[in-house]
Amino acid sequence: MSMRLRFALACAGAFFVIAALAVTAVFFVVRTSLQYRASVFTPDHISVQRDGYGIWSSRFEDGYELARGFALKAHATYTTSLLDNVRNAGVLAVLGGTGLAFGVGWRTAGMVLRPLRNVTDAARSIAQSHDLNGRIGYEGPQDEIKELTEIYDTMLGRLARSFDGQRRFVANASHELRTPLTINRTLVDVAVRRPDATDDVKRLGESLLLVNARHERLIDGLLALTEGEQAVLDRRPFDLTDVAEHVLDQAAAEAAEREVTMHRLLDPAPTAGEAVLVERLVQNLVENAIRHNHPKGEVWVTTRRRADRVELVVANTGLQVPPYEIETIFEPFRRLHGDRLRSDRGSGLGLSIVRVITEAHGGTVTATPRDEGGLTITVELPVHAESP
Repeated sequence: MSMRLRFALACAGAFFVIAALAVTAVFFVVRTSLQYRASVFTPDHISVQRDGYGIWSSRFEDGYELARGFALKAHATYTTSLLDNVRNAGVLAVLGGTGLAFGVGWRTAGMVLRPLRNVTDAARSIAQSHDLNGRIGYEGPQDEIKELTEIYDTMLGRLARSFDGQRRFVANASHELRTPLTINRTLVDVAVRRPDATDDVKRLGESLLLVNARHERLIDGLLALTEGEQAVLDRRPFDLTDVAEHVLDQAAAEAAEREVTMHRLLDPAPTAGEAVLVERLVQNLVENAIRHNHPKGEVWVTTRRRADRVELVVANTGLQVPPYEIETIFEPFRRLHGDRLRSDRGSGLGLSIVRVITEAHGGTVTATPRDEGGLTITVELPVHAESP
């Protein structure tokens, strides 16, 4: 129930109660005033003057009782008729006034809430655009709505500064860490390839290269995470099928190495956005499906269009996934229980990146455990507006 409707109902209810009490009070006052009173209906005598002659009857004569009976009957008829009129007119007045009060309250509430509705529309536009630099900028009298919008704009400003600071820090830190990691990889690679390198040195070098590669993936993931959190404003049309085919071709070697069979069910799925980010999204899903699998396992990649949405579905065999861990896999640096000690399966940011890129494109991502083991992850994106 909207605030406007509640206000109108409150006005109508208040009027109904007050008017009903007033009509009830008038009804009882009138009925009390018309009740039988001995001083009026039992006088000592009755005297009637008419057409030049008079009729007089004392209290104990026959004519007196006859005249008194007619008077009582006339009074009863008059009282009943008057009270009926008071009740009927009062009920109509209360109902009509209640309806009028509802209409007046509805219109008044609309006038009062119009500035608040404008503020709500502006706030909704800012929320849908994912642009924290937007402001409501309400222009009006210095009242409660003005105070509320100023507080909201101040909060948006602080959030924008906080998020910008976080993104700059992550981006700068990631870029700064890439250089020493690249130097380390080069030095270790040179040391391992030296002719006089012992087996212990080679094993140590391979371990260091594995750790170094994991750190590089972590840094790349942090950069993708900060880029994905930015709303995609420059949307360009592309087909999700083309992106999926490209990623699957690149992942074919790794799948063959891990003895994982890939199945492609790719139908046209036109959408719009940043194709490079969506490619990273598909790549993360396909890599997860391959790496979180078992030998002789399978992966199914499907693209299709459904009404005003396009879908990317990536399913894989593997270990059983508890339903209570489904939501946590989309959080940064969270892995399934059986993978927490495995450094060769990624940085723990893969599905977090998938979520932020999906949300930046106005889509949704869901994960469902398969009864046979593994996961089915579905990404829905808006269909390209100009597609037939």
